Amino acid sequence: MSFGFLGIQFGFALQNANVSRIFETLGASQDELPILWLAAPVTGLLVQPIIGYYSDRTWSERWGRRRPFFAVGALLATVALFLMPNSTALWMAVIMLWLLDASINISMEPFRAFVGDMLPNEQRTSGFAMQSFFIGTGAVIASALPWILTNWLGVENTAPDGAIPDAVRLSFYLGGVAYFLAVMWTVFNTQEYPPDDLTKLREENAAVGIFDGIKESFLGIFHMPKTMVQLSAVQFFSWFALFAMWIYMTSAVTSYVYGTTDTTSAVYNEGADWVGVCFAVYNGIAALVAFVLPVVAKRISRRITHLLALFCGGLGLLSVLFISDANLLLISMVGVGIAWASILSMPYAIISSILPANKMGYYMGVFNFFIVIPQIVAAGILGFILRTFFGNVSIYALVIGAVSFFLAGLLCLIVDDNDVVVDFAVPKNAIEPIT
Repeated sequence: MSFGFLGIQFGFALQNANVSRIFETLGASQDELPILWLAAPVTGLLVQPIIGYYSDRTWSERWGRRRPFFAVGALLATVALFLMPNSTALWMAVIMLWLLDASINISMEPFRAFVGDMLPNEQRTSGFAMQSFFIGTGAVIASALPWILTNWLGVENTAPDGAIPDAVRLSFYLGGVAYFLAVMWTVFNTQEYPPDDLTKLREENAAVGIFDGIKESFLGIFHMPKTMVQLSAVQFFSWFALFAMWIYMTSAVTSYVYGTTDTTSAVYNEGADWVGVCFAVYNGIAALVAFVLPVVAKRISRRITHLLALFCGGLGLLSVLFISDANLLLISMVGVGIAWASILSMPYAIISSILPANKMGYYMGVFNFFIVIPQIVAAGILGFILRTFFGNVSIYALVIGAVSFFLAGLLCLIVDDNDVVVDFAVPKNAIEPIT
């Protein structure tokens, strides 16, 4: 069920580790980066709830409910991954980011609901932790690909002004192939439970037009269960912190630790490659911690586990301010990796236990508003804050991210996690093979 996330994370990790580098290479300034990254959260805001809504209402005897969306997203994302590193102008790279992020969301959103569909409540924490494992594993490889290609295989990691280095270009090609193959493996090797009442589902679909569906998708934010509302605040500050890191980590490390802003220099590209290694480390930590989180959650509760993990993330980002040796950044990434593992599993395990089975994809899409809204806010204000209060020094974006992690952790204390299932229709033996 979760193997496809290995491929999805190839696309996501290559995007997070390299898009700022591509933008800067094509002429973007540091204070322009947040607004250029706006494509990512806006596509999520538009795509996720709609895909969640319609994946709930889809059924094919051969392809099931969620798997058609996995396949379409994989195909589109593979095309985007091949095109992105061939951008010759900044506007082209921005358009490719729109296409890539929208495609990733088409695949990723139904995967969240997929685990909720197939597992009983008592197995969902482990199910989402397994997703975190595959996410971390895929991201370790993808994030480090430019560094691996340069240092192990001798692929060139510098290029003339305005050109994307070969190591980055080849990394995106390999990522596109991995994305497609991993997702399609899940498509062809899993089955899904049919709706309880297929006739009723078809009648409901016939009665609801496409615009009615889109309207209901976006109005869902006003009909969230109480626990979702509480978790939405936690999600907001968690993802604000992550987005600050993804946007500014490359410019922070290259300028603050490596001491250069010249995108054509060997030093800049060495620093940018090292950011990929840092991202690989935090994702690797996340893959390992994913197995520990369910054990810890059983002892101290899911919300306190999430609080502690988010505090680890805050300490990790804050520590970058005090580092001058690039190797020590790997220690900082341990804290970020612990937070990342929990962000990918604990909130989903908590809300899936209180959602009706027939609206799992819909509510997962609505919940993901609180992934994309903080990213839109970050894109809108981070550049202004750095320019106005911090002399446009990008390292302070990571400090802001650390504070945001701490706030998210404290907000976990208001979350009710009663572990009660509402209208859960999947049989208790759902983990057993479908025949």
